[in-house]
Amino acid sequence: MGTLLKGTNRVRWGELTHAYGPAQDVPGRLSRVAWGDARASADALSDLGLWLGELAVFDATVAAVPFLWDLAVTDSVTARPAVIALLQAILGHGNSAQVSCSTQLTKPCLVAAAWWV
Repeated sequence: MGTLLKGTNRVRWGELTHAYGPAQDVPGRLSRVAWGDARASADALSDLGLWLGELAVFDATVAAVPFLWDLAVTDSVTARPAVIALLQAILGHGNSAQVSCSTQLTKPCLVAAAWWV
């Protein structure tokens, strides 16, 4: 995968949840945003928006934020404005993250949880 999205394999996505259940599909959607064409990126961001940012903040949201941030600041990502909009939507919820970092001591979880505070 290169350095973009490095570390997604260290997150136990199957143990995390998003708005519609287990989050094991999140890394694939992040990859489509990173390397997909315009349509694939848009479709993946639509899914991520529904799963991570529309209803509330979930533990998968917290784990995904560092990866979304990487996408937002990478020039080669064509959907950067939409990634930034998703991050703004997540931030706009203003609720405390529903996360259990005590069981998810991965760097993305810890970084995102610290970012949220």
